[in-house]
Amino acid sequence: MKEISKVHKIAFVGDHLPRKCGIATFTSDLLSAVAAAHPQSQCLCVSVNDIKGGYDYPEVVRFEIEEQDLSSYLRAADFLNISNVDIVCLQHEFGIYGGPSGGHILAFLRELRMPVVTTLHTVLREPRSDQRRVMQEIISLSTRVVVMAERGRQMLQDIYEAPLAKIDLIAHGIPDVGFVDPTYFKDQFGVEGKIVLLTFGLLSPNKGIEYVLKALPKVLEEFPDVVYIVLGATHPNELREHGEAYRMSLELLAKKSRIEKNVIFYNDFVELESLKEFIGAADLYITPYLNEAQITSGTLAYAFGAGKAVVSTPYWHAAELLADERGVLVPFADAESMAREVSALLRDDTRRHAMRKNAYRIGREMVWSNVAQLYMNSFELSRLQGTAPSRKSLLTKTLDRRPRELPALKLNHLQRMTDSTGVFQHANFSIPNFSEGYCTDDNARAFILAVLLGELGEDLERVRALATTCASFLQHAFEPQTSRFHNHLSFDRRWLDEQGSEDCQGRAIWALGVGVGRSPFRSFQLMAGQLFALSLPAVLEFTSPRAWAFGLLGIHEYLHRLSGDSLVNQTRETLLARLMDLLKRNASPDWIWFEQELSYDNAKLAHALILTGRATGQPAVIQQGLDALRWLNDVQISEKGHFLPIGSNGFYKRGGPRADFDQQPIEAQAMVSACLEAYRATSDVWWYEQSQRAFDWFLGWNDLGLELYSPESGACGDGLHVDRVNRNQGAESTLAFLLSLAEMKLAQNMMTSFKEPIAIGN
Repeated sequence: MKEISKVHKIAFVGDHLPRKCGIATFTSDLLSAVAAAHPQSQCLCVSVNDIKGGYDYPEVVRFEIEEQDLSSYLRAADFLNISNVDIVCLQHEFGIYGGPSGGHILAFLRELRMPVVTTLHTVLREPRSDQRRVMQEIISLSTRVVVMAERGRQMLQDIYEAPLAKIDLIAHGIPDVGFVDPTYFKDQFGVEGKIVLLTFGLLSPNKGIEYVLKALPKVLEEFPDVVYIVLGATHPNELREHGEAYRMSLELLAKKSRIEKNVIFYNDFVELESLKEFIGAADLYITPYLNEAQITSGTLAYAFGAGKAVVSTPYWHAAELLADERGVLVPFADAESMAREVSALLRDDTRRHAMRKNAYRIGREMVWSNVAQLYMNSFELSRLQGTAPSRKSLLTKTLDRRPRELPALKLNHLQRMTDSTGVFQHANFSIPNFSEGYCTDDNARAFILAVLLGELGEDLERVRALATTCASFLQHAFEPQTSRFHNHLSFDRRWLDEQGSEDCQGRAIWALGVGVGRSPFRSFQLMAGQLFALSLPAVLEFTSPRAWAFGLLGIHEYLHRLSGDSLVNQTRETLLARLMDLLKRNASPDWIWFEQELSYDNAKLAHALILTGRATGQPAVIQQGLDALRWLNDVQISEKGHFLPIGSNGFYKRGGPRADFDQQPIEAQAMVSACLEAYRATSDVWWYEQSQRAFDWFLGWNDLGLELYSPESGACGDGLHVDRVNRNQGAESTLAFLLSLAEMKLAQNMMTSFKEPIAIGN
């Protein structure tokens, strides 16, 4: 008598149909298969939304997570904990979760009280450090992990040090279809009497379909009745970023090659029953992917399991599944080899049919009913093992044991301050002051903010619009004849200076470096890279230490993407040496600083040392930067313990009186940013506390106990006077607050994702 499962309630976490992606299809199919195989168990889904408003989900989707909203991951964990779920089955793919390298999902896993079985749809052979960290923590927080290929199991052990006993190998599930003659289905698609080649799946440039199209003329010379069907809608991410450009390029290629009569594009995300019929009609299935680092392919599994002869490039899943004459492998991006092997298979009926029968026989082990049972076995085993040892039970955390709540990001005022030319420099109260025009300084800051907002998952169109406006301003501000940037532009679009200050040049270079290294948009990367190359040499002529520091910040971001640029590396070495020499010449035990005066944007000098020292592997540089920043921090703490920036009404000359007013938002922002960099360099919680202290200055923990920011609009007053807040809300102050808030949110996301919430004191 079969033992009844003690797993009564299973939550599947990932994407779910009708979202159009491979993970959504897999999650939906797996859930349905498990529910059908074990009707006594209740199955539900927690689905991740990548668009506002989500999708029209079926009732089985009981909770929705907003991809970039960390708090919604924690709410989802609470929902599952109070719903008495026995097992969570997580689908992991780097691209579907928010946070750095999808790290938000770690916060979700850490809060769960029940065992977790994680299916790894991607296993990277050469992960970045943050990707490795996310993957290793997922493995640690999971009771069991599932991979779909033997190579994946081996890579988990070799690269991520996963214990073998924790890994289950379960093939990608497939629908159970009969072994039928393709002729049976062809008349439904108007291809009766034709030889049908098929590729299906969401379209994007990495699919390599162009190489099949390039191979087709040679195939048609011998088999003029061949028709190539490309089935699938354009991938939603590709569609949002580039529209139908890839599909149109394929159609144009077919037309240029004069094979348009032999190519059919079905631009649709078809339901399973229709998909079975398309696969059924195929004489040959082709997967021409361009990247070997694909550990599983649902489309390949479907076609192979349906008994199709397959020609594929040797990405990992195909190389394993099609070995030993179970299919044909051709080199990547090789149209000539593709044509040769396709023709050879069409020419050899005996070999092709043997390949089909072999694939169909092996495919019976991959049908969803079998796969569902293997997953239930994994669920049962994980139930007996309990929760992962590194995951703690849910605890109620007092205020000192969790990161402080941050204000909501509001861009209303910044949008009011921005027109089609750029960001206005000043405001009368909350009204943009047209007569003061625009400046490069503020548009550089706003461009950096736009990139950070994109990393936080803010509205893509709004963020891109801001970035585009500011990038256009920077491009217009650059004067090729002098290799310098103008700074001040009048409302009627006349430059009011021959060139901006050295600090203006440095800020522009910083923003351009961010565009190269951190913008996700190729157009910004290219534009910023060109301007960066033209403008960077001038920084070596500058005498301003702040311009050097801004330049170093920009160089760091630039080299994040283009680390092999020797000229930029040399420039970094020169600027670093200058800052270090400046500190050496001016510092003493009671004045650990670069200059004989504390003036404005002070913390950026120490920030540049810490950042550059960390990037170049120089502990001594990091330490000197930390020592200077700690000294500056001590100077800027009041007797009551709040942040007290150097005032702009006289600054602070060594040996003289310090100005306590007027306090400027730019000083708080510089301190927030530098202390967060110190925290990243040291993992010392004290530095995070100092960044919080500086940020709280905006919120009212200051000399007057008054808020400078507007929670309704995101605006910020222009400074703190001895008796009041300056109610003008200009660009520099508003951007200082928004940059500080964005950096705090990014840091908080990273902390909450990667480890237990830290203790935050007041």
